[in-house]
Amino acid sequence: MAAPLLSSFRSCRRPALLVKWRLMSSSAVSKPPLHTRLLLYLTKRFYDVEMLLSWTSKYKERGIQKKNVHFGYTENLHGPHVAAAYFILKLNGGFRYCGHSDWFRADKMNWDFLNYKDSPLEEIDLSYTVINCQGLENFEGHQRSLRTLSLRGCPAVDDWFLSRLHIFQDSLQELDISHCPKITIGGLAALRNLKGLQRLDVSSLPGISNPGLVVILLEEMLPNCHVTASGYEFDSPSNEKEGQREEMQK
Repeated sequence: MAAPLLSSFRSCRRPALLVKWRLMSSSAVSKPPLHTRLLLYLTKRFYDVEMLLSWTSKYKERGIQKKNVHFGYTENLHGPHVAAAYFILKLNGGFRYCGHSDWFRADKMNWDFLNYKDSPLEEIDLSYTVINCQGLENFEGHQRSLRTLSLRGCPAVDDWFLSRLHIFQDSLQELDISHCPKITIGGLAALRNLKGLQRLDVSSLPGISNPGLVVILLEEMLPNCHVTASGYEFDSPSNEKEGQREEMQK
């Protein structure tokens, strides 16, 4: 009796083992490659990744805002000129006082600028810094002294920033806003208030379409200003000039 039962058990077990082996073999062959499995994993974690990117962006923005705070304590202690100078150095920029030829820069940091408490700033270089519209509050005491301002390659300089430059309309003569990714034609229209401007650099602005026409309109708005615009292909159709003019006059 035991022999027939054992034989029957073995005969039933053999097909089951064969099916299991085939399933395991099929699973091993159809296993997706590593990059596919990684994409599947990231898809399942999509919202986690999205939240992480959001937190990173907010943290970066908070850091920029923190660097552009008004240096009110320093201003009360040493005056507006020293406060503005210290703000520039903290942003890794440079400046020159009125009546002095020496430049102060963050890479050659010294505290001699504290000795110029009564000297306003004449030239400021904030190229490739994170200066934004909020940071302009530190320069409100230099409306009549600032002659040169370089904002080349500043990632946070936008149209709203340019609209705030009207506070320097009585003094500013040279302005460099080249390589600023957030500037559009709407922001350039705000420069019409800078009637004393003599040199303007608008080279390589990715937010500008039809740069040739933009340069023409800037020269019409600022007839006494030399406009520099390199890094563009000046092949804009002439029939789009009126549309660009209307946009800048809004």
